[in-house]
Amino acid sequence: VPFGADFDGDQMAVHVPLSRKAQEEARTRMLSKYNLLSPAHGEPIITPSQDIVLGCYYLTMVRDGTKGTGKRFASIDEAMLAYEKGLIDIQAPIWIRMNGSISGKSDRPVRELPPASDGTPRMVIETTIGRVLLNSELQPPLRFRNRLIDKKGLKEIIADCYQYYTSLRNLSEAQLNEVRAAHGNKHVQELARIYGSEMTAQQADRIKTIGFRYATLGGMTIGIDDIEVPAKKYDIVREAEQQVAEVEKQFRRGLITEEERYQEVVRIWQEATKQTIAAVKENLNPFGPVAMMSTSGARGNINQISQMAGMRGLMSDPTGRIIELPIKANFREGLSVLDYFVSTHGGRKGLADTALRTADAGYLTRRLVDVAQDVIINIEDCGTEEGLWLHSADDGELMEKLQVRMLGRILAAPIYDKTTGELIADRNTEIDEELAEKIIAAGHESVFVRSPLTCQAEHGLCRMCYGRNLATGKLVEIGEAVGIIAAQSIGEPGTQLTLRTFHTGGVASADDITQGLPRVQEIFEARVPKGKALLAEIDGVVQIVREDEGVRKIRIVSTNVYTDEYPLTRGFTPVIESESDVYEGQVIAEGPGGEQIIARLSGKAFIQSDRIIISQEDHEERELVVPHNARIRVDNGDRVMAGQQLTDGSANPQELLELQGREAVQRYLVNEAQKVYRSQGVNINDKHIEVIARQMLRRVRIEEPGDTGLLPGELIDSAEFRRLNNDIVSQGGDPATAATVLLGITKASLNTDSFLSAASFQETTRVLTDAAIQGKVDYLRGLKENVVIGKLIPAGTGIEKRLERQHEDLVSEMARMLEEVQQAEKSAEPTTTALPTTNGHQVPQSDTDALLRARLEELLSGDNDHDDEEDSDHPDLSSL
Repeated sequence: VPFGADFDGDQMAVHVPLSRKAQEEARTRMLSKYNLLSPAHGEPIITPSQDIVLGCYYLTMVRDGTKGTGKRFASIDEAMLAYEKGLIDIQAPIWIRMNGSISGKSDRPVRELPPASDGTPRMVIETTIGRVLLNSELQPPLRFRNRLIDKKGLKEIIADCYQYYTSLRNLSEAQLNEVRAAHGNKHVQELARIYGSEMTAQQADRIKTIGFRYATLGGMTIGIDDIEVPAKKYDIVREAEQQVAEVEKQFRRGLITEEERYQEVVRIWQEATKQTIAAVKENLNPFGPVAMMSTSGARGNINQISQMAGMRGLMSDPTGRIIELPIKANFREGLSVLDYFVSTHGGRKGLADTALRTADAGYLTRRLVDVAQDVIINIEDCGTEEGLWLHSADDGELMEKLQVRMLGRILAAPIYDKTTGELIADRNTEIDEELAEKIIAAGHESVFVRSPLTCQAEHGLCRMCYGRNLATGKLVEIGEAVGIIAAQSIGEPGTQLTLRTFHTGGVASADDITQGLPRVQEIFEARVPKGKALLAEIDGVVQIVREDEGVRKIRIVSTNVYTDEYPLTRGFTPVIESESDVYEGQVIAEGPGGEQIIARLSGKAFIQSDRIIISQEDHEERELVVPHNARIRVDNGDRVMAGQQLTDGSANPQELLELQGREAVQRYLVNEAQKVYRSQGVNINDKHIEVIARQMLRRVRIEEPGDTGLLPGELIDSAEFRRLNNDIVSQGGDPATAATVLLGITKASLNTDSFLSAASFQETTRVLTDAAIQGKVDYLRGLKENVVIGKLIPAGTGIEKRLERQHEDLVSEMARMLEEVQQAEKSAEPTTTALPTTNGHQVPQSDTDALLRARLEELLSGDNDHDDEEDSDHPDLSSL
C-alpha cells in the first residue's frame, strides 16, 4: 500500500520478520503487489495519480485541425513511421486499419471489417498516435481503448486487469505452473490471485512510465497568463450588489427581519458565486494546462480554479457562521487588506482543526476496532431467512446506484424475470457484475439480500451474510477478521473528513448542520444529535399552532371512529334524545313488555326511523413545541406516520428505535454515516457500516424474565437471549421478553462478553472489579483477549490451527462415545442408554449407534493432514 509520507521530517518504523513463517507471511500476504484492491470499497488502491494522469490524459486528447488531421494508414506501424518522421501530430485525429476490437465505448467513429482468415477481428478506426502509444503499453486483453482517459479511466484499466487475470477461466495451465514454480503448490484460486496481482502490478508500472514520459514531453506548466478572468464576472457581481442593496432597503423600511435580511444576502452571494463558477468553466480553454489538470483528475477542481479566476465568495467565521461580506476579488486580481483579513478566519480554523481532529480520528478508529474486534467469519451459513431490501428509490446524488450496491451480496430470496417468470438466480447466489446487470435489465427496482445486520450466527458472522471480501473480489473465507476491516475502513478516512476545511481554505458551504467527523462520532456513539429533529410520536394529521409570543407548536391528532347499530324492532321506543351522549351499559330503548336495549359502547347516539346508531371517537393528541430556529417540514393537514421527521435536522436514533423499531434505526445509521462520507467524496461499502451497526444493536434489555433466571433490566447478547429462550420453551417453561437496545460504540465495547477485551479498552479497574464480583468467564473468542494472554488469534492462519485442533478433539470424542456404545451392546442386559441429538430429544439406542457411526465415518474420511495454505478444505464445524 502506498505510504502517505513526505520529506518534511516524517519518520517510520521498519519491521523485520524473524521466523521463517513470519517471512513467508510477509512475502505472500503483506507485499504491496498482493494488496491491490481496497478492503473499504473494492476498487484498486494502487492507481496512477497527478503527473501520470496528466501525461495519459494529454496522450489521449484529440485536437482537430492539427498537422496530419484526417490522414489514413494501412497499419499501426505505418502510422508510427509517419509520426516519427514528423508528418503527423500526436493529438491529430487519423484513420488506421488494425486487428482487434474496441474495449468499452469509443468516442470516435469505428468501422468493422470482415475478420481475417484466422478469425481475428479487424476494423478501421479514427484515433490518434497518442492513443496508439498508450494502448501499446496495455496488456493485450485490455486493448483497444479509443476514448479520452482520465484518472477514472486509468483506475478502470487497473481494475479490469486484476479482474481478468484473477479469473481462472482466462488462465492457461502454463501460467498457473509458472506461479506454482515460484510460490509452491497452493490452491488454484490462490495461484490465480497471485498471478493476477503480479500482472496488475506490472500494468500499473507500465502506465506510470508512459504517463511520466508524456507529462514531461507535453510540457504542461502553469503561468499567470493561463488564468483568465471571465468578462461575465463583473456583470454577475454588479447584479448581486444591486440585489443586496434592494434587500437592505427592505430591511430599513422594516419589511423584513434581521435574520431574513442575513439569509437573503447570503443566498444572493452564494448564487453569484455559482454563476461565476459556471462562467469560469465556460471560459476555460480545454487544451490549457489548468483545464487539463482539473478535468483529468490530476490536481485541483473547478472550485479552486474559480478562486483563482472567478471570485472567492463567502467565508465562514471560526464558529462556522457565514460572514455576509463576500470576497469579490480572486487570487489572479489579488485580495485587498479587508479581503485578506476576512480570509484569515477560515484559514486559521482549517489549520487548528487539522491539528486537533487528527487525534479524534485516531480515537474513533480505536473505539470502532474495540467494538468489532470479535466479528470474525466463523461458519459457512447461519441459515437465516431474513435479509435486507435494497431499493433503487434510495439512489440519489449521494447514494451509489442499486447495481453497485448489490455487488458482492448474496441473494436472500430467488429472483425471477418479471415478464417471463423465469428464474434469474436462486437464493444464496452471489451477485457478481454479470448477475447485477441481468437483474437491472429484468426491470427489478429492489433486491432482497443477505446482510450482516440480520445474521443469526451465535458468534461472529457467517460467510453467506457477509458476501464478497472486497479486497480479493471473492467470497469471504472462514477466519477473516471482518470486524477489524470494517473499523479501519470507516476510521481511516476520518482524517480526510477533518482536513476538508483546510483544503478549501474555509470557503463557506450552504449546509451548516453538524458535518464531518463530529457527525460520524455522533452517529456511532448514538448521541442525541445537535439540532435534533422533532419526530411524530403517533400516526395522525398535523395541525400547526402559532401562539402570541412567537411560540410554534405542532399538534398531531389521531382520530378513529367506531360505530355500533341497534335495530328498533316493532314496539321499541328510544328512551334517549338524538345526538345525546350515552355510556356503555345505559338503557337506550325499551319494548312494550319492558324489554331493554343496552348500549355496548360509550359515545354519541343518533336516532333514525328504524335504528339507533352510537358513534364513538377514539381521540389521541400529541403536542410538540418547535424550537424557534427550526424549519418545519410538514404543512397543516398532512398525514404523518410515527417516527416521521417534522422539522429539519437529524433524528435521535434512540427515539427512532422506540417509534419505528430495529430495522428503521439500522437503515438510519447506515444512510446517515454514508451521507457524511459521500458528501466528502469518500467511498465506503455499506457492509462495513452494517457490521458496526450490528454490534451497536446486538444487546437486548430484559423486560419479563419468565422462567429463565435472568433479571429485569439486565443487558444480554441477543444470540444468548434466543438460545436461553429456546431451551426454556423446549422444557415447557415461560420464555423471557426483551427490548432491543441501541448502545454507542464506547458503551458496546465495555458491555462485551469478554472482560479481558473490555479491560484493555477503558475503565480497567471497574471492568475487572465487576468481572471478579460476577465470577465472569472469558471464552477468548475475539482477537484482543487472545493477544492479551499471548495466544494465537482466532483469525486468518490462526483459525486454521484452531479448526484443526477442534477437528481432532471432535474425532477423539466421537471415538470415545462409539466405544461406550459398543461396550453397552456387548453387555448382556439390553441397555436403556439414550443420547440426545442436537435438538435435545431422546433417540433410541439403535438410532444413536447408527448416527454416531455415520458421523464418525464422515469425519474420519476427511483429509486430516491440512496444508497451511488451503483455507477452503477445512471442516465447517457449524453443523455439529
